[in-house]
Amino acid sequence: MRAEILKISSDIPEISLVKYAADQIRAGEVLGMPTDTFYGLAADPFNLRAVDRVYDIKTRSRHKPLSLLIESVDQAEELAKELPEEFYALARKYWPGPLTIIVKAASRLPLKVTANTGNVALRVPNAKIPLAVVTAAAIPVTATSANLSGAAECTSAEQVRDQLQGRINIIVDGGPSPRDIASTIVDLTDDGERWRIIREGAIPSDKISTFFAQG
Repeated sequence: MRAEILKISSDIPEISLVKYAADQIRAGEVLGMPTDTFYGLAADPFNLRAVDRVYDIKTRSRHKPLSLLIESVDQAEELAKELPEEFYALARKYWPGPLTIIVKAASRLPLKVTANTGNVALRVPNAKIPLAVVTAAAIPVTATSANLSGAAECTSAEQVRDQLQGRINIIVDGGPSPRDIASTIVDLTDDGERWRIIREGAIPSDKISTFFAQG
C-alpha cells in the first residue's frame, strides 16, 4: 500500500485540502502531518481505534502517553483539570511555539491517550498547517512523532513515507520542517514542585528557569 501524499502550502494552507485532512482524522484515519518541529502522527484522541493504530504504527509502548496539538488555551481548559497559574504564564509567553506543557487531564480524555497517568501533554504549534487542521477538525489531534519508536524523527513527508512504508494511508506534505529539534516539555503536575523540565528541546531550559525566576 502506497501512502497518498497530500501537498498543502505551509504559507497559505488550501482550505479544501485542510478540510479533507481534518475530515480524514475525524473519520478515524491516522495521518502523517507536519508540525512546527518534526512530522507527527495526527489522529482523533477520542477515537480509541485510531489511538490504537498510532501505537501500532510507531510500535510504541502503551505505557507512554500521547501528546496533543491544540489550537488555544480555551481548548486546553476543556482537556485538563483546573490549570495552575504557571500554565497560563507559560502559554502566554511561549504559545504558539515548541513548548509542550504536561497538566492533569480531564476525565473526558480516554485513558489510552494518557496511558493511565492522569496527565496530558498539550501544545499549540507555531505552524499554519497543523493549526488549520486542528481548527477545521474542531478537536485536538495527537502529536507524537511520525517515526518508529527508537528511530530518527522525520523532517519531511518523504522520510515519513520511507520509514512508515505501508503503515499509514495519507501523509500531508507541508515541505521540510522549520526546525529539527523537538519541543521542550515542562511538567506542571507535581504538587510539591511548581514545575520541572522533562525534556530540553527547542526552548533552552535556562530560558524556562529565568522566566519562572522573574515571575
